[in-house]
Amino acid sequence: MSASVLRRLVLVVSVAAAAAAMVSWWRQRSDATIDAGPPEWPAWPEASGGSEPAPTATWIAGSDGDAPDGYPVKLNGSSGIFHVPGGRFYERTRADRWYATADDAVADGYRQSKT
Repeated sequence: MSASVLRRLVLVVSVAAAAAAMVSWWRQRSDATIDAGPPEWPAWPEASGGSEPAPTATWIAGSDGDAPDGYPVKLNGSSGIFHVPGGRFYERTRADRWYATADDAVADGYRQSKT
């Protein structure tokens, strides 16, 4: 057997061994994920006996008149701008929603008035 044939044979055997090792690893990995089953999600608070408090509403529907208790921030939905007490246009803004805090309004995607 010549040296070049021997080198080719060693190369082919090495590539075949590497491929077999990869296939074996892949099958073990696939079997492990199949045996694991679907992921388990944590139970909802209501199902677990209500151990966690229910989230409070961050806004309530608008109404004419004074701010509801605990909801001083006014939102004009058509403009997407909210107003805080003491702001320039707070008194004349008609509220579509009332928010508990300015951060709640920002979290819903609205911006604060500039004045």
